[in-house]
Amino acid sequence: MTTKPYGLAKGERLRSLTAVRRLFQDGASGFVYPIRYTVYIEKSTSPSVEVLFSVPKRNHKRANRRNLLRRRMKEAYRLAKGDLQSLAMLRGVGIDVALIYSSKDVLSYNSIDNAVRRILQEIVERC
Repeated sequence: MTTKPYGLAKGERLRSLTAVRRLFQDGASGFVYPIRYTVYIEKSTSPSVEVLFSVPKRNHKRANRRNLLRRRMKEAYRLAKGDLQSLAMLRGVGIDVALIYSSKDVLSYNSIDNAVRRILQEIVERC
């Protein structure tokens, strides 16, 4: 599968119900304000990185706010995913990540970008 280096293809999104269950049951989690994350790393014959983005309706009632925050997280991830993908290919591991926006405030793109970059750095260090 050839993708643009900064794209977010459908194959990079975590869609499988069994993979999502495994991620939340067996994965390790952490928190970098304003994002809570869960990561599941396993040896794989086809190394890949799949990601899931979530903004709970409990904290943000209006869909336009949830969409805005989800877009900001996606953009930050899309621009910073290079190190994580190269590590997965180098080590031959499959990495599943869930990024959950957990603040009740609508924060700027810069603060979300910093949090996503720190999260990805922590995941790289765990590998």
